[in-house]
Amino acid sequence: MPTNDDSPRVRTREPERAQGVIRFEMPDDIIPADHRARLLWRVLGTLDLAPFTAQSKAVEGRAGRAVASPRMLLCLWMYGISVGVGSAREIARLVLTDDPFRWIAGGCSVSHDVLSDFRIGHREALDKLFTEVVGTLLHRGLANLDVVAQDGTRVRASASAPSFRSESSLDECLEQARLHVKGVLAEADDPGASRAEHAARLAAARDYEHRVQAAITTVRELRAQGKEAPRASTTDTDARVTKMPDGGFRPGYNVQLSVAGAAHGGPRTIVGVRLTNVGSDMGSIVPMLDQIEARTGQRPGAILADANHARHACIEEATRRGVVPIIAVPHRETSSTKPVCAEVAAWRDRMETEQAKQLYKQRPALCELVNAHLKLHYGLGQVLVRGLPKVTCVVLLAALTSNILQHIKDLLA
Repeated sequence: MPTNDDSPRVRTREPERAQGVIRFEMPDDIIPADHRARLLWRVLGTLDLAPFTAQSKAVEGRAGRAVASPRMLLCLWMYGISVGVGSAREIARLVLTDDPFRWIAGGCSVSHDVLSDFRIGHREALDKLFTEVVGTLLHRGLANLDVVAQDGTRVRASASAPSFRSESSLDECLEQARLHVKGVLAEADDPGASRAEHAARLAAARDYEHRVQAAITTVRELRAQGKEAPRASTTDTDARVTKMPDGGFRPGYNVQLSVAGAAHGGPRTIVGVRLTNVGSDMGSIVPMLDQIEARTGQRPGAILADANHARHACIEEATRRGVVPIIAVPHRETSSTKPVCAEVAAWRDRMETEQAKQLYKQRPALCELVNAHLKLHYGLGQVLVRGLPKVTCVVLLAALTSNILQHIKDLLA
């Protein structure tokens, strides 16, 4: 800017954006050698990931587009979960801007669609991988089943309370949805919309119609089960309104976890994962024991659980299998005079002993600590996908990430 006096002009360095620049970068050097992303990548390299590509048609010697590396996609998700990122869109954005995500991708382009489809499209493969990791930890002596604690935690579903409707209301919604589909079809020749826009409108209209139909089917199934005034969500038909940890009632799922660990501290290992849409924990002990035995070929020595799991049939069956039930006795049973079987009577007597009381004190440090970490740090406070199969994939991936991070140094030793 010119001045009125004869003082010399100040020299400044202005941005120069028209000058070409050549940069040299070694992608492998952008993160430290001991970075968590590198460690996760190395652990995944020791595991069998073939089930993730078992259905792929892109094989050598045939035409077809190569599929994205399952090791890379798993590493992106696990690292994202470990730093509190649970959105496919956010991970796809970070691949372009954040050094650890860039290192994992290694120059490959990754869209949010590929990330999302991978997470929810390989339920059996994730289940097998989870079983492989648990088996490896047990085989190497990094975990044992002497004492296992079980607990259920409620996670918020991707549905709103107003989306739950009665059958009469759903019938009205279905009529409106069908009229909307007819209206969209009638606008097929609208010159103001492209073919792609019309296809998108039609897909959205039909998707809503199908979701309403699914909700009606769910309501009828609930009525057949004896539920009074059943309602279902038009957003997520598998979600149920359940009591949350804060005492409120919101749409959610019940995530049942069984956790093994030492009383004096150390790593916690999730050895069982079971997802339901039933708000109560009653009756969940035996299905979890079945799952643990199927995964590991072993039975726990003792299982710890709170009074919400104290169903007599479960206690009786666990005892017959040689598993010691260390389950809190509900207050309603402390003064009960109703006759019970020998296994239940032995359980009540056992819970009065000092040994059982000391063993039961391990329960919060095992299962409740893991529940808190998964919800606060690994993105299970609220799931972003809908339906039991998809939510199960998300929970399995979070549990798998937790197990690997708990034992990552020992797994690489």
